[in-house]
Amino acid sequence: MAIVMFLVKMKVRKPAVVFMLNLATADVLLIGVLPFYIVYRFSGSHWLFGEGMCRFVMAAYYCNMFCSSLLMTSISVDRFLAVVYPVRSLPWRSVKRAWLVCGVIWVISFASTVPLLLRKQTYTFPARDITVCHDYQHYWSNFSLSFPYFSPAFSLFIFLPLLITTFCYIRIIRSLSRSQFDGRHKRLRAIRLSVVVLCVFVLCFGPTNVIYLVYLVRTIVYDDPVLYIAYIVSSCISSINCCLDPLIYYFASSQCQRYVCSLLGRKKDYRPPVEQMLERVHKDQQPERTHSTPITGSG
Repeated sequence: MAIVMFLVKMKVRKPAVVFMLNLATADVLLIGVLPFYIVYRFSGSHWLFGEGMCRFVMAAYYCNMFCSSLLMTSISVDRFLAVVYPVRSLPWRSVKRAWLVCGVIWVISFASTVPLLLRKQTYTFPARDITVCHDYQHYWSNFSLSFPYFSPAFSLFIFLPLLITTFCYIRIIRSLSRSQFDGRHKRLRAIRLSVVVLCVFVLCFGPTNVIYLVYLVRTIVYDDPVLYIAYIVSSCISSINCCLDPLIYYFASSQCQRYVCSLLGRKKDYRPPVEQMLERVHKDQQPERTHSTPITGSG
């Protein structure tokens, strides 16, 4: 629904819409492969779909994680520039530059998953008659190769974006708190939304990757896969990110809600924001005709 709304109703005319459209596409990529992972876990960690599909599902899973992290960081940087440097950032915040950034992000995300596509991801246990997929606690020959891959990948695509996103939203919150130009209700709403976005980013991407890196180290050094269950649970929690993205990025604004109503056929409930503003000003002017005090708009 978000993708259709961006393409049909809102049109891709702003950098923020470009980033959110690509983020929605990345979430659809994860949703497309999650059923295979669900079947795998409910089958007792027995992979039924072959080696090639295992590689594709794992590559798509990590591609979504890396791509979503970078796109959410791009959104935070775009909002930071729009709020903190609204005038100076105008030449940089163009639709063409946004598409260029998204293209680079997709290329980097796809390239980062090439090792997963080239390396064997399944291993069969004849004694238990099961085939595992990407479960390295059972697959020691691949385990020593995993840490050199995931350690820099998580550092570049998760932890560095986490620092940038945290910095941007802290500056956004500080700037909005000091602003005197917008209404108090709008400022508080924008601050709350910034806090929610930051918390979702931290909770969805932080614990999973920290636990996984610690798990890799403990397994390699101490041969102790005790954190494996914790990693599985945290990876499931990180997948909730694709469910929360539409709520906090797309449908949180009243404008997007009106577009959704229009998209669902409730056209009588939808009026352009400009039309609503003119009607509100007209109503405000009527009782003021007998007074000499001029009307000042709030923006």
